[in-house]
Amino acid sequence: MATTAGRRPVTDRLPTFPWDRLTPHKEAAARHPDGLVDLSVGTPVDPVPERLRAALAAAADSPGYPATYGTPELRAAAAGWLERRHGVLAEPGAVLPSIGSKELVAWLPTLLGLGPGDVVVHPELAYPTYDIGVRLAGATPVPADGLSALGPRRVRLVWINSPANPTGRVLPAAHLRKVVEWARERGAIVASDECYLDLGWDGVQPVSVLHPDVCGGSHEGLLALHSLSKRSNLAGYRAAFVTGDPALVRELLAVRKHAGMIVPAPVQAAMTAALSDDGHAEEQKERYRRRRELLRGALERAGWQITHSEAGLYLWAAHPEHDAWDSVAQLADLGILVAPGDFYGAGGGGHVRVAFTATDERVAAAVKRLAALEAP
Repeated sequence: MATTAGRRPVTDRLPTFPWDRLTPHKEAAARHPDGLVDLSVGTPVDPVPERLRAALAAAADSPGYPATYGTPELRAAAAGWLERRHGVLAEPGAVLPSIGSKELVAWLPTLLGLGPGDVVVHPELAYPTYDIGVRLAGATPVPADGLSALGPRRVRLVWINSPANPTGRVLPAAHLRKVVEWARERGAIVASDECYLDLGWDGVQPVSVLHPDVCGGSHEGLLALHSLSKRSNLAGYRAAFVTGDPALVRELLAVRKHAGMIVPAPVQAAMTAALSDDGHAEEQKERYRRRRELLRGALERAGWQITHSEAGLYLWAAHPEHDAWDSVAQLADLGILVAPGDFYGAGGGGHVRVAFTATDERVAAAVKRLAALEAP
């Protein structure tokens, strides 16, 4: 008989999945007579553009194993998009597709060979998967505000996230440059999660860690992660890629070949089509812009204050009379579900994250309900 003696259960190794804690509030919100408005998760709801579906279908007869490295067409399309849209000169040979960006965030420390004794720095307010990925590797996660307590321990990897989830904060090139310089002085790798790079608002232009103004023209020690989930509504396709330092990308490729971490060929074809076309992305961004403006105005009229939120798909909102969970409960009474800020770190306890990825109809319903909280 198999035994689990000596094995640590997952509940001891990893924290509770944050969104499981929202279940009672989701149930309460779902009881609203007009139904639930779920603004707690940034999942796309709009159709996959026809051109991308056609590319997927045309490649559907793919009986052989796809290339872990990705097709030459995909790598060229990714490099072309980065240069065209973001002024980044990436080598097509240094582009590697991944099965969504969350997979790569969770497994990057392991893929890089990090383990016990290694320190990984991540943003103070951050997507929980940065921390989880470090724990899976057996390394030590440290929020950026805890650097002073590290002592002599060596930092091996630094995560940055701009535009940031959950806050929507955009780091200027000068700030990013200082992070890169700090890491290079210590021999640490910088991994930049840039999945919201195309989604700056009100004239804000986010910049990649691979931009010459940040990295000085050298990608040594740098990796940038990009996703097509938000830009092209391909969350269901699990379509993303990483690029940067060619030597690091070759290392990731070698491990991923052994592990069988391969993006399906039809998905690679859809990615190529998506990265070669900016029109559909602009149309989708305009949808998000309208929803953002409606929700922001409704929240502010109802007493919430919006901070940062200059890019990405979320509003980072605080109410002067409530902590995060009080705000969650109050909004759930209106049938609106949002994410409490402490999902992303202790510093988020006064905020909630409000996604504007719901349909136009559901956003309109939320705006109507929030009007009930406006001061007379």
